[in-house]
Amino acid sequence: MEVESFENEEVAKLLNDWFVSIKVDREERPDVDKVYMTYVQALYGGGGWPLSVFLSPDLKPLMGGTYFPPEDKYGRPGFKTILRKVKDAWDNKRDMLVKSGAFAIEQLSEALSASAGSNQLPDGLPQNALCLCAEQLSKSYDSRFGGFGSAPKFPRPVEIQLMLYHSKKLEESGKPEGAKESVKMVFFSLQCMARGGIHDHIGGGFHRYSVDECWHVPHFEKMLYDQGQLANVYLDSFNITRDVFYSFISRDILDYLRRDMIGPEGGIFSAEDADSADFEGANRKKEGAFYIWTSKEIDDILGEHAGLFNEHYYVKPSGNCDLARMSDPHNEFKGKNVLIERNDSSALASKLGMPIQEYLHILGECKKKLFDVRSRRPRPHLDDKVIVSWNGLAISSFARASKILKGEQQSTDFNFPVVGCNPNEYMEVAEKAANFIRRHLYNEQTHRLQHSFRNGPSKAPGFLDDYAFLISGLLDLYECGGSTDWLVWASELQDMQDELFLDREGGAYFNTPGEDPSVLLRVKEDHDGAEPSGNSVSAINLVRLASMVSGTNSDHYRQNAEHLLAVFETRLKDMAMAVPLMCCAADMLLVPSRKQIVLVGHKSSVEFENMLAAAHASYDPNKTVIHIDPTNTVEIEFWEANNSKVATMARNNFAADKVMALVCQNFTCSPPVSSPKSLENMVSKNSPSVV
Repeated sequence: MEVESFENEEVAKLLNDWFVSIKVDREERPDVDKVYMTYVQALYGGGGWPLSVFLSPDLKPLMGGTYFPPEDKYGRPGFKTILRKVKDAWDNKRDMLVKSGAFAIEQLSEALSASAGSNQLPDGLPQNALCLCAEQLSKSYDSRFGGFGSAPKFPRPVEIQLMLYHSKKLEESGKPEGAKESVKMVFFSLQCMARGGIHDHIGGGFHRYSVDECWHVPHFEKMLYDQGQLANVYLDSFNITRDVFYSFISRDILDYLRRDMIGPEGGIFSAEDADSADFEGANRKKEGAFYIWTSKEIDDILGEHAGLFNEHYYVKPSGNCDLARMSDPHNEFKGKNVLIERNDSSALASKLGMPIQEYLHILGECKKKLFDVRSRRPRPHLDDKVIVSWNGLAISSFARASKILKGEQQSTDFNFPVVGCNPNEYMEVAEKAANFIRRHLYNEQTHRLQHSFRNGPSKAPGFLDDYAFLISGLLDLYECGGSTDWLVWASELQDMQDELFLDREGGAYFNTPGEDPSVLLRVKEDHDGAEPSGNSVSAINLVRLASMVSGTNSDHYRQNAEHLLAVFETRLKDMAMAVPLMCCAADMLLVPSRKQIVLVGHKSSVEFENMLAAAHASYDPNKTVIHIDPTNTVEIEFWEANNSKVATMARNNFAADKVMALVCQNFTCSPPVSSPKSLENMVSKNSPSVV
């Protein structure tokens, strides 16, 4: 619509004569977008972007829709026709329009601010919801191309998280075959995504979604929230399998972010557009122009290795967007190639009589040459806003990578675009991003966040997702070796989140503070979509915080988590597939005793780093890692104030020349160990089986 309607002078005249046009950046003001998207979804049964909504002067919605063609066609009214009809209705039926808009907002407000009938979840509901969601996802699984559902295919990481979590629970309950089936779906889906065109093989990272069922031709936009979540599920898969295929992809994502998406002070940018110019000075931008290739370009750039590369990535002179009916229905990419791996690397190397490492090295060199040429093309627009919530997701993945990737063999070879850095460098990225937010988007006096930063903080306040996602990232920063300062900040943010968003009587969190009267709806969001819902992440945060502190603080966190989940009882019972992360959260809350791994020792040592890596060396979402140096006054005072048992445990098990580890569960602790291998063996009990 930007090109078809909003750059059209005739449309512009109608808009300027009859309307006051307001353009909303839905990433900067998700609260405003939520109001009017909810209205359109409720009224017309569907929504999406671009979103056009017509409002009264007091901001009540009158009518709206998503895409309107410029002219009437296919039985649909064009945008100019819509503008004339709205003007006519406003002139002749104004009272009816205003009343219906006000009534719609009242009804939506009532429906979307549900309260819990009880402070507790019914017995058996968490387990049933978890199983129901896994069952529903399994039924939608695409056994041919991977993923859940049909085209267009979105990489919805919360689905992967649910299936991995469910597999872990099946393994623990003595059902290894069911566990294998769950992880098999996950691993095949992640492999298909990584080999598909949705993955940027030249520069790293993932595009927004695939228009076809085989993950081949994407919508080429790159979003930070996808990168952070996908890096985490590939890290989880590496933790389960120890297959470097998954660690390479997580590195590929994180190295892309480090290279292209981080500002000079450490804030991580939000997105790269799908469209760019074919050449400098071109009048129009085209979808995917930066990323696609003709076979001649590849032949000219790669020379003797072009044949190897072309076979590996299914490159053809006629173009390769022919794998599915939906791949290129309008012939936009005729003669062009979107890189996709359709054959096994080992088989192709064997066919050429070449050792696999040499084959992969040549591929890496080819990708570097193409990257250098691509870098000279006009780039897609970089959206350099720093959004707190999305940075929280990325902080989590960078922090976790710093420890989980230490499970790679020291002899591992890396090829472009993977850098192969020391995993500790990822921790530095995570801490710089967190410090950027603290410095620029957090008020130390009021303990409040602002939502985003671009040439200064935005006027928009922090929303629920900003608090919840950042708290989650800070908890991962601490558990992966960061200072207790991150825990202190996380608890401060949790207190402020409760003050601003918590419905203390009805349970759960609203999405906005409710302080801006022009934002007409406060919603208790539960849907885990491309991003998880703030309520799902908050429930997990509360469970994690409760496992770190003791006494009334721990009880308070757990009670808020259970009250929150009780609000969404019907959703968990009837529509579990819409809330996969919330299903995990409900089960986490009901776990009788969360595993605690307590490390005691000096933190500046190599031994501490190795023990911390061992603590994170297996997949277990129901574990908490606590590390403490009893000689550090700040740390010991923090634990004395928040969990005196941890402080006592640290004093009783401190050894000046080694790092001691205890694994505690069901109110008992293992004898202390000082060897990473011993700790790994203790922690890895009941981890999912490798397929």
